[in-house]
Amino acid sequence: MKKLFHGKTIQLPNGKEVVQKPSFTPLIVLLVLLFTLLAMNVTKFSFTTLLTRSHQFFAILKEMFPPNFDFLPRVWQPLFDTIKMSLLGSLVGALVAVPLALFASDNIIKNKLVTGFFKLILSILRTLPTIVTALIATFVFGLGTMAGTLAIFIFTVAYVGKLTYEQIESLDMATFEALESMGLTRLQAFRYAVIPEILPTYLSTSLFNFEGNLRYASILGYVGAGGLGIILNERLGWREYNNVGMILVVLVITVAIIEMISEYCRKKLQ
Repeated sequence: MKKLFHGKTIQLPNGKEVVQKPSFTPLIVLLVLLFTLLAMNVTKFSFTTLLTRSHQFFAILKEMFPPNFDFLPRVWQPLFDTIKMSLLGSLVGALVAVPLALFASDNIIKNKLVTGFFKLILSILRTLPTIVTALIATFVFGLGTMAGTLAIFIFTVAYVGKLTYEQIESLDMATFEALESMGLTRLQAFRYAVIPEILPTYLSTSLFNFEGNLRYASILGYVGAGGLGIILNERLGWREYNNVGMILVVLVITVAIIEMISEYCRKKLQ
């Protein structure tokens, strides 16, 4: 053990001796293995169960296909609700995230209490799972898409806000300070020096967040927040797997189309 954590002396061809730094790779591998075994014990993970029961997953998939195309007309309205929730929550959330990111940036706001407060707010919002937020919203606003939209809005504010203020804090503030010295207000200097720098990344982040929100919105119906999740939960409960297959096919195609459009837009922004 002592040799493992002490450097090894190597003699070079010119006669000089150098000490090779010890490698901590064996220790890291050992710790990873120990924590993996501990996690398996705590979670009751069993390879035996995995091997003996995994075929049931493929049995359910087999029942999903071919999907029931007669069920397709009942999918359109929940699908549009899911898209509307994602779009509205993402759009409004991304807009609200900008002023919050501004007040959380140390190089723009010099008051540590103000920046600390807004960073704390964004951290708290970021720790709330979207489905938990949607569940709380259903108790406040009732069942429906309003609760789902609010949950997506809160997640977007936290996600986009954090990435935006981190980007602002990494900027070179020379241009911002020069504009301030010329007599512009701090807000005007932010408008002309900071926004052009962060705008492409901000828009790209917002588009990427919208892609994710579309997937999250599809399961918010499990807590009564509207969208595809409602009929998905119903069909799974009734074990109508061919109808579930139809829902999943429509969802996969929709997400793929939106991802292609989003990726095209992000490339144009770079």
